[in-house]
Amino acid sequence: MSRLSIEASTPLCLLQDAGRFGVRHLGVTQGGAADWRSMLWANWLLGNELEAPVIEITLGGFTVVAEEDCVLALAGADLGARLDGEALAPWRSFRLNKDQQLQFTQPLLGARAYLAAPGGFDAPAVLGSSATVVREELGGLDGMGRALAKDAQLSFSGCSRLLLRELAREQVPDFKLNSPLDLVLGAQIGEFSGQSLFDAFNSVWTLDSRADRMGIRLLGTALQYQGKPMISEGIPLGAVQVPPDGQPIVLLNDRQTMGGYPRLGALTPLALAQLAQCLPGATVRLRPVMQDVAHREQVQYLRRFINR
Repeated sequence: MSRLSIEASTPLCLLQDAGRFGVRHLGVTQGGAADWRSMLWANWLLGNELEAPVIEITLGGFTVVAEEDCVLALAGADLGARLDGEALAPWRSFRLNKDQQLQFTQPLLGARAYLAAPGGFDAPAVLGSSATVVREELGGLDGMGRALAKDAQLSFSGCSRLLLRELAREQVPDFKLNSPLDLVLGAQIGEFSGQSLFDAFNSVWTLDSRADRMGIRLLGTALQYQGKPMISEGIPLGAVQVPPDGQPIVLLNDRQTMGGYPRLGALTPLALAQLAQCLPGATVRLRPVMQDVAHREQVQYLRRFINR
């Protein structure tokens, strides 16, 4: 077994995996990595199961020291990672020798980095997942939903004698590319005014600083819902709710399981991964897409991990 000692952390640094499924009827949300693409690539670089537990580091402020020689992998945002003071770029595996320090300082490109270890970080499975959901006190290193804290230890049992790998340039997601966020239209789409539908898909939306793993508010032209009051219903990942103030909210991994606000629809998984790397104040656009098109694009992306 190998260990890393945490020298610095923040409430935004969490142990995550693919999420917790099959329990929403109990009122338990899914959690899991906000940028699932980067999580998969971090694990792929080490030959792990793609959904193995990783560390999600949001905005930096995280430092670990190796207690033994090991090989780790880094994917996702460039958070100014430094290995004993030397810059370390993401999208590669690397060696961290005993007593060496790995530090994440501040966002240079993107918002969330993912650190993987051979075999995945050790943590108990709670309701089938180690994903940390602080609000529900589930998951994480001790199963109680706590964020990673200074002086805690991260252990892993996979083989550290691995060949180093780097992701091919054409596979690296382009966080600078400000392409529209694809949205599968929802059941209430016809209950918004015509002008609001035009504005929803032809306006620029600004990401509010009031954002967390439950959701992100989009600031822009207020949208007008003209339908009848709704009875609360189940909410999927990526749902775009429109509360009475007309400012849409994109619901993320730690969202509530039920809600009664009308919805434009839901962002696709690929759009959610893109959104997870956007900082507050960034601007985005929404683009309507058919469900079968979104499904086909998702399947095509996942095929990248087959036989690689």
